[in-house]
Amino acid sequence: MFKFGVDTFIWSEAFSEKDLWIIPKAKALGFEVLDISISKPETFPTQLVKEKVKETGIEVVTTTTLNKPTNLISSDPAVRKRGVDIMKKMVDINVELGSQIIGGVSYAAWGYLSGKPRTEQEWAWSIAGMKEIAQYAQEKGEMVIAVEPVNRFETHFLNIAEDGVRYCQEVGFDNVKVHLDSFHMIQEETSFREAVETCGKKYLGYVHVCESNRGIPGTGLVPWKEFFVALKDIGYTSPLVIESFDPSFEELNRNCAIWRKLAESGEVLAIEGLKNLKRIAQEVDG
Repeated sequence: MFKFGVDTFIWSEAFSEKDLWIIPKAKALGFEVLDISISKPETFPTQLVKEKVKETGIEVVTTTTLNKPTNLISSDPAVRKRGVDIMKKMVDINVELGSQIIGGVSYAAWGYLSGKPRTEQEWAWSIAGMKEIAQYAQEKGEMVIAVEPVNRFETHFLNIAEDGVRYCQEVGFDNVKVHLDSFHMIQEETSFREAVETCGKKYLGYVHVCESNRGIPGTGLVPWKEFFVALKDIGYTSPLVIESFDPSFEELNRNCAIWRKLAESGEVLAIEGLKNLKRIAQEVDG
């Protein structure tokens, strides 16, 4: 019923040429989809990745996050323009790779907090930038820009599915959808089912299946059955991807506040998580 995938963050903090081995590794572990996290689009080895993906025969999607120099809600128009330009570069990379989904925090800088609720001006700046990005993506082919609501400690801009849907509606392009992540949902939503239904088939474009503590999926507080039944009920068919981080990482673990070992390695977390999620999915399907 569901297609399960894994994020390159399981193995690599910043995907580069040295990480090409991850592509066949993900396939060998039984994942149908690989989410390549692209932190530096301007230096990403697109052609080498394209060749390895073709050789491996795995479905690929990507995620990215904007940062302070590319913040779509910056008061500096030059910064906002860089944000639009880097997202257009992401679109070009995805076209080359044959990927049809770009997920992540693409509406503002990840980790940027103004210290107050989002303003109408910030909303207008982000909507304007995303309109340009969405139109560019639409002209390039079949591709979804899936905007990820994340928890209140990582952004003040989009925290819940309802705001994500409103954002998509105001951008006004069919290729802008919501990217739900269960790690953030359990902190911000009041109901997994309601969050999924709020998006519906029309607006739910992508899903990350992460545990409440970013540990092994199926071992924490996420109501997986409720989540999977809701996804099944709306007819969701895009990938469900495990995202977490290897305990040896430095910058990402600092940014995500991971201070303890959640598994022997990122790979063990992914392998055990896949077993758990497949079992729960079978229960839901059967």
